[in-house]
Amino acid sequence: MVTPRTSTRDRIIAAASKLFYSEGVRSVSVDAVAEKAGVTKRTLYYHFSSKDELVAAYLDDRDLPNLVLFKRWFDETEGDVGKKMQAIFDNLARATKSPKWKGCGFLRTAAELANLRGHPAVKAGMRHKKKVEAWLAEQFATDDSIREPPRLARQIVLLMNGSFALVMLHRDPAYMESAGNAARTLVDAARR
Repeated sequence: MVTPRTSTRDRIIAAASKLFYSEGVRSVSVDAVAEKAGVTKRTLYYHFSSKDELVAAYLDDRDLPNLVLFKRWFDETEGDVGKKMQAIFDNLARATKSPKWKGCGFLRTAAELANLRGHPAVKAGMRHKKKVEAWLAEQFATDDSIREPPRLARQIVLLMNGSFALVMLHRDPAYMESAGNAARTLVDAARR
């Protein structure tokens, strides 16, 4: 059986993802990423013009898998939209119990780069959070009984990101579960 070769760029992003997620973007050097990827620093800079570009690529690489996972959890859950929303939070709560869970990579990176609003990674995080919000609004719009789907999506995103922060601070998945209950309550309250 032939296994597909991973491109050098993909190897660099995979190495950066592991290091940035586990240690933070500011504490990881380009040298460390190159070493983990098994490439020279020169090769890394051939594929990425700067560390900033590499950090943005790390987040862009997380974007689609996160959305796919949310969609899968939503689609696999039986019941109405409120129950499906709660299931996303329940699945997130389970994920936060892993010792490997370090919080939302998008939020952690944005916090590390908070004073650099125009940073490419901050923009990548903003794009991802907006995509999640837009996807939620689309799901709510499929239910004719829900008023103001975009407003409800924004409220759910606030719950989600707030619970990410509190679980990260307290290491207590109960915050995510409580946010899931609140999300279901908000969905029910948004019905005509």
